[in-house]
Amino acid sequence: MTARELNTEFADADESPGLLLWQVTNRWQAAQRAALKPYGLTHVQFVLLAGLTWLGTAGPVTQRHLADHTATDAMMTSQVLRTLEAAELVERRPHPHDARARALTVTAAGRELANRAIVAVEQCDRDFFAALGSDAAAFTRALRTLKKTS
Repeated sequence: MTARELNTEFADADESPGLLLWQVTNRWQAAQRAALKPYGLTHVQFVLLAGLTWLGTAGPVTQRHLADHTATDAMMTSQVLRTLEAAELVERRPHPHDARARALTVTAAGRELANRAIVAVEQCDRDFFAALGSDAAAFTRALRTLKKTS
């Protein structure tokens, strides 16, 4: 297929890294949605719950810290945390040192759910990226490079 009326530098759409990333990301997200459906979690809910579980109880975790850790939008993080709080998976309490911030903790039920769901998420990743074979480690390094530059 050639670019007919579109003023593009690519002779074929499959030469565009941005388009390919978009297409692969959509397929991966669909696979993750299917993997998380039995757990009653959306992908962003899982990412925030798992991220907060990962950060643990070493000290108060703020919404900003969690949003930075998971690379999610602060406003969306706040909205999703309210949903997780209503489901009694996380607690948001006043921060002990910052009156403007909330201190986040994972409940026992949230921790248990995150630890069950991560098994499915990581299996989904293994299955999805299996096609890369021995190139998987290089692909992960390339993603880390892109993450640093954005």
